[in-house]
Amino acid sequence: MRGMGRSVRVAAAVVALVVMCCCGVCLGGERLGARECEELGFTGLALCSDCNALAEFVKDQELVEDCRKCCTEDSDDSISKLTFSGAIVEVCMRKLVFYPEVVGFLEEDKDDFPYVEARYVYGSPPKLIMLDDKGDQKETIRIDNWKREHIRQFLKEKVKPVKSDS
Repeated sequence: MRGMGRSVRVAAAVVALVVMCCCGVCLGGERLGARECEELGFTGLALCSDCNALAEFVKDQELVEDCRKCCTEDSDDSISKLTFSGAIVEVCMRKLVFYPEVVGFLEEDKDDFPYVEARYVYGSPPKLIMLDDKGDQKETIRIDNWKREHIRQFLKEKVKPVKSDS
């Protein structure tokens, strides 16, 4: 009798999961939650115009579709022009061997971006931490599967350092 109660709970959980999945399909566009988007590497890449830009650089249709599942529609054209004052490339030193594109950027391209800092944090997956003009963290974007040239292009378009008056 005790085992039967557990079976009922498991069945109820399965039914609830199926209903939630069906509701997502019925509502049209499939959207993913913050955790799923972060696992896919889209934390902070919130605007759908950014996904359109990604589609220009990355010819992986599945990756672009995942991006669109995690984005929000641009409410104003000026938002798609959102820029940051600096960035940090954060990665675990021990994991660098698994990310040759990030290594290539850090070793050969980072010096072209004086407003970009490298930070080595144990256990951290490769990510860009986007900073405002006060140096505060505004967005975090996973770059696990990005090509070196995509990192360069993204930084050129999205990071515009504030010029000091001194």
